[in-house]
Amino acid sequence: MSPWGSLKSRDVEAVEEMDRDDCDPKRLRRTYARFPVVNSLLSGWRGTYRRRLRPMLAGKSSVSVLDIGCGSGDVARSLARWARRDGFQLAVTAIDPDERAFAFASRTAPVEGVVYRKAHSSELVAEGRMFDVVISNHILHHLDSGQLRAVLHDSESLSRGLCLHNDLNRSYISYLLFLAGFWPLGVGSYICGDGLTSIRRSYTAEELRAAVPGSWSVERNGPWHHLLVHDHEEDRG
Repeated sequence: MSPWGSLKSRDVEAVEEMDRDDCDPKRLRRTYARFPVVNSLLSGWRGTYRRRLRPMLAGKSSVSVLDIGCGSGDVARSLARWARRDGFQLAVTAIDPDERAFAFASRTAPVEGVVYRKAHSSELVAEGRMFDVVISNHILHHLDSGQLRAVLHDSESLSRGLCLHNDLNRSYISYLLFLAGFWPLGVGSYICGDGLTSIRRSYTAEELRAAVPGSWSVERNGPWHHLLVHDHEEDRG
């Protein structure tokens, strides 16, 4: 199947190389190490922090955040650093069920307020854990329909307030621009090839709205991403 044909609908059969159990460990570690560059340029978390999280921090000693499927842990670390620079504190628990991701994140330089766990979100639900905010970055396109429902259910159960799931928006222009702009990061890593596969697996806004419960809203998050949002305060209102 050509990349152009696959972009007409989600290519749910495509598999990212870094998700394979037998992928090259050196390339995988380079991929994790380069995630901060990709996310800082494309994922829009700086703006999401300013709009969504910083207002919550005002007048509070600390806000707790759960990052589901944290990968290298770079988003969790960035959020904690931004909050600290603004004079606030985020207590971020970053989880990933993949031992390789957990091992990489655990070896990074410690950031105050950030802890890592090798765990599924369902394990934290079983423990009765609760957080002010539940987030994820680039995990929705990895999930089949059953896994998506489970993660959203877990997110609602684990959050006292906001759930924010950031994911890619599938389009021809995003595919072409990612290929043109990020191929250098793909040398010796899985960044470029898996990034293109991720776009092919990702949702359009209409597809994502059709796939999630009505209590969730799909918002534009910059030119390349959707933000899937659930707000317990709105539900209670």
